[in-house]
Amino acid sequence: MSRQPVTTHGIAYDPVPNPQGSQDHPFDTQEIIPTPTPYDPHSEHAMPTTPLDDDMNLDEPSINLVRPRFLGTIDGEGIRESLASFSSRPQGSPHPQGDTFSGRYRDDPRSSDDVYDGPSVPLSTLASQPRFLKEKQAVYATSASKSRRNTIILAALAGLVILIAAVVIPIYFLVIKHHSNGAAAQPSHSTTASPSSTNSPSSPKSAIVTGGDGSTVTIEDGTTFIYRNSFGGYWYHDPNDPLNNGARAQSWTPALNETFRYGIDHIRGVNLGGWLNTEPFITPALYQKYPGVIDEWGLSLAMANDTASGGLSQLESHYKTFITEKDFADIAGAGLNYVRIPLPYWAIETWNGEPFLAKTSWQYFLKAIGWARKYGIRINLDFHALPGSQNGWNHSGKLGTINVLYGPMGLANAQRSLDYIRIISEFISQPEYKDVVTMFGVTNEPQAPAVGQDNLSRYYLQAYNAVRQASGIGAGNGPMISYHDGFAGVTNWAGFLPGADRISLDFHPYLCFGSQTSSPMSSNVNRPCSTWGSTMNDSMSAFGLTVAGEFSNAINDCGLYVNGVGLGARYDGTYQNEGPWPTIGDCGPWTSYSSWSQDLKDSTKQFALASMDALQNWFFWTWKIGNSSISGDVEAPAWSYKLGLDNGWMPLDPRGAAGACGNSNPWQPPLAPSQTGGSGAGQIPASVSSQYLWPPTVISNAGAAVTLLPQYTQTGTIPTLPVPSFTSTSSSINAGNGWANPSDTVGLAVPIASCSYLSPWVESPAALPPACGTQTAGTRREVATDGPKITPAPVPSR
Repeated sequence: MSRQPVTTHGIAYDPVPNPQGSQDHPFDTQEIIPTPTPYDPHSEHAMPTTPLDDDMNLDEPSINLVRPRFLGTIDGEGIRESLASFSSRPQGSPHPQGDTFSGRYRDDPRSSDDVYDGPSVPLSTLASQPRFLKEKQAVYATSASKSRRNTIILAALAGLVILIAAVVIPIYFLVIKHHSNGAAAQPSHSTTASPSSTNSPSSPKSAIVTGGDGSTVTIEDGTTFIYRNSFGGYWYHDPNDPLNNGARAQSWTPALNETFRYGIDHIRGVNLGGWLNTEPFITPALYQKYPGVIDEWGLSLAMANDTASGGLSQLESHYKTFITEKDFADIAGAGLNYVRIPLPYWAIETWNGEPFLAKTSWQYFLKAIGWARKYGIRINLDFHALPGSQNGWNHSGKLGTINVLYGPMGLANAQRSLDYIRIISEFISQPEYKDVVTMFGVTNEPQAPAVGQDNLSRYYLQAYNAVRQASGIGAGNGPMISYHDGFAGVTNWAGFLPGADRISLDFHPYLCFGSQTSSPMSSNVNRPCSTWGSTMNDSMSAFGLTVAGEFSNAINDCGLYVNGVGLGARYDGTYQNEGPWPTIGDCGPWTSYSSWSQDLKDSTKQFALASMDALQNWFFWTWKIGNSSISGDVEAPAWSYKLGLDNGWMPLDPRGAAGACGNSNPWQPPLAPSQTGGSGAGQIPASVSSQYLWPPTVISNAGAAVTLLPQYTQTGTIPTLPVPSFTSTSSSINAGNGWANPSDTVGLAVPIASCSYLSPWVESPAALPPACGTQTAGTRREVATDGPKITPAPVPSR
């Protein structure tokens, strides 16, 4: 017998198959539930008797929605227990994977430490009850005129109480209560007030600091927009308290001042690709203006020479407009709770000969921190482009060769990259930012097959030490450290760095860059389940937290510049780098989304849901694709989450992915204590760390022994990253100083004065530079006066 789709706020998605025949309540109230009846909406076995009405509030605990479940095996055979049977969950909580409701309403006067004992009654309802007024009238009986006058007075007083409560209580929970609890780690779902809006006509506009669905948001330039979030999320921003972390993206996502339980709470995220680290296929108009430009290196040179158009400042115009505060609000309203932001090394500094716009993108990353804080969204900072290039691809800044851990400058560039990892870590580990920037992808897509997994492991241990030296050890101290698998495959990282404090594995599963398929999208909707499902389950057990840092809806490589400028596509047989490729079909129907049939849109949505369920914790690549300046349209539609939302092929509620893969063998939480900063965190056995000594003993394609390769000396001035400035009537705002650990006073890696160096961006195997006089490379020397541009900054101190 077929089941009808569940409808929530006008959002339809298929009900999740449940081997136990139940449909679970997603809002866990932690209450003790009596033996359920067939009509008990709080029972974990309750079935909805009617579809949900469009006007029902998701915050109401009586509504039954499907809760997240996991994955099918590759072969798809057999039905095993769902996560509803997870034995360690609290009674009444069928949700070991999170998505729980805190059991509070916006008018709830109780503190976050109270135990939930059933739905609370809004204060407005309590205040309108006549019982206490009648009792007063019975005790103080008077003449009819006096009684009437007293009644009027009491009614006015009651109205005043309601007005005061409506203003004071949200402020108490969001501001006063937040500050009183700020020093301690919050339970994942402890209560933070969730107002639908404080934008009441009686409130002065300057006093509006928070709001929910339908509230008016005023942004930095004074313009406004209406906040749309049907999932119980609310924004919070007080100019006099700009570091307040009281905002919540959705009711099921912990507020920023609460604990995100990795392995239990789902990461449902999206990348902000092409913003601070441009890519031709994401921002084609930037590149189409300068024919022949293929990467940001060439784009920077072309812009710098184009003074009539504003020179290199054109990039800042892109930063200002491509992603704005409204995008962050829309991301929260789309049911997403994380953003992954690619950031290049030139956000920190550039050296001589490097044409990138230096330091400017960092100012916009600071804006991103403020916007994420305002809407309750967490950030995964992705170090996307390293000096010399970690993979030779255009998104690393320069298309060409690999020069990190590879080639004659491979060791020197790794030294420099580790310094930048250290500088970023010191900033984001500060107490003012650690609850917003909660993950740090230390290097995007290094190529382990080229550099060697052993050398990459050594580098990763050095990066780990740099981050934890800045942050300290244990939950709440700095970010989760994310390691890309380097295309070695997640299985080859099983057991890496046991006991390490809060590390995760980054996996970028794409189906579009290998063999091409001629089958329609409808025939591919279950491929994510069979291709990725069991892989993610196994890695969650064998490594720990495993996250898909990138994936898309593409099943072929059609799309403007998807493979690079002028390289064509495998699908239509025009790909230039390999081949010959057979022609599978015409890319036109795949890129002309305005002509997509409803069947194609529905199939694409189902593919997206299957991907989300199979991957469990994920970041879609990417939020937005810019228009072509030639066609005026998006020509890589399978890669744009926002375009899919606007045109009907992305789910309006990502929770609808739960169970899309059949959930035959789900990974069982929790993660090991050390993996979440608990017992044993930071205790890497010496027998393990001794396997990954630094520097590496061999560098591939270097042309000489490691001891003869160019190296830097740690004597440069540290370019401490600047903190944001705030406009406030308060003079007590401490935005930090850019450096979390004042004990770290080691200098920056810079060239040795008596040594010669190749360009960091070596384009082909070349002879080694002359020896450094009679001293060993790496010996401390004075900094060369004609060396790199080192950003002057005081030695950090606190």
